[in-house]
Amino acid sequence: MRLLHTMLRVGDMQRSIDFYTNVLGMRLLRKSDYPEGKFTLAFVGYQDEKDGAVLELTHNWDTSSYELGTAYGHIALEVDNAAETCDKVRELGGKVVREAGPMKHGTTVIAFVEDPDGYKIEFIQRGSRKGASD
Repeated sequence: MRLLHTMLRVGDMQRSIDFYTNVLGMRLLRKSDYPEGKFTLAFVGYQDEKDGAVLELTHNWDTSSYELGTAYGHIALEVDNAAETCDKVRELGGKVVREAGPMKHGTTVIAFVEDPDGYKIEFIQRGSRKGASD
């Protein structure tokens, strides 16, 4: 078994594709409309689906926003430099909700940004995770 994708429901497909591709640097891997079901799926990621996990963005045509709930946490992305990545996100119009710095009770350097639907994305600075093999 292997992890294939994580699905996020989004209120505006193009706005979400723009964020994940233009702000976070992912590629649009595929996109399909399902008129009978009134939804669109788009898959974005840093690598092809055969090589690693990706995000599935789902837009239900009759829904413009969702309640995120209290169980969802975040998506984590490894970055070379969390502070510089936050600066780039901000320059591209993204929202930084926690500046880069050590996590509470630890030394791992993290930061958080938010996508257009309010989903949190954590940046984890490469080489700062205790016990992680880089």
